[in-house]
Amino acid sequence: MKVYGVKNCNTVKKALDWLNKNHVSYEFQDFKKLGVSEDTLARWEKEVSWESLVNKKGTTWRSLSDAEKTAVIDQQTANKLMQAKTSVIKRPVIESPKGLILGFDEKEYQDKLK
Repeated sequence: MKVYGVKNCNTVKKALDWLNKNHVSYEFQDFKKLGVSEDTLARWEKEVSWESLVNKKGTTWRSLSDAEKTAVIDQQTANKLMQAKTSVIKRPVIESPKGLILGFDEKEYQDKLK
């Protein structure tokens, strides 16, 4: 299982704490250090929409100019933004055997990761 995110993100910290407390093994990839590839985004977008991946409630999205926001109109433009500004991706993203999980929801983790 692979977990993608940013180490200092509070939601990622909650998710990693939950995984550790529940003895769920995982590999962590830090977006800030390693980025996210086009192939990875394409793999995720087979399970969830690009609209779900772009965190429009986050600080990064809110700090974008209106021009940058309105330029995100489809998968291609969203992917370009997510690769340029990985902090705009909803975190964490977990690739689990039972499917992709976005964010932290304890019930969903119980259902899909235990």
